[in-house]
Amino acid sequence: MENYKNESMVDVAFSVLTDAGSTVKFKDLYNLVCEKLELSEEEKADKISNFYTNLSLDGRFVTLGENEWDLRSRQKYEKVHIDMNDVYSDIDDETTGNMDLEEYSDEERESEGIVVPEDDGDESIDYDKSREDL
Repeated sequence: MENYKNESMVDVAFSVLTDAGSTVKFKDLYNLVCEKLELSEEEKADKISNFYTNLSLDGRFVTLGENEWDLRSRQKYEKVHIDMNDVYSDIDDETTGNMDLEEYSDEERESEGIVVPEDDGDESIDYDKSREDL
């Protein structure tokens, strides 16, 4: 048995996935890594969230859905590539309604059909000042 004591959890995960030759469920991957590092049950419980985060951020790994993980190098580009243009257009669609009127240019207001209410001369409340009276 190889000595993994001085390796990081993600490096051990890389070895495990390389040896497996195929995808592995996260739970199984984590248990194998913990076994190789000889972690106690308490250590396993303490480290699982960091392991998941590090695995997600490490470019060598990819999740394929259904909590299956594999090495990115074994997967076709089309299967693991995320088109960031799609992501950003979704974000734009979701945040359009969350903008203050002041954030829109006149052209954007006109193209979106946004009507700016007329100023009725009523001053807005200064909430910081009104707290002083309390």
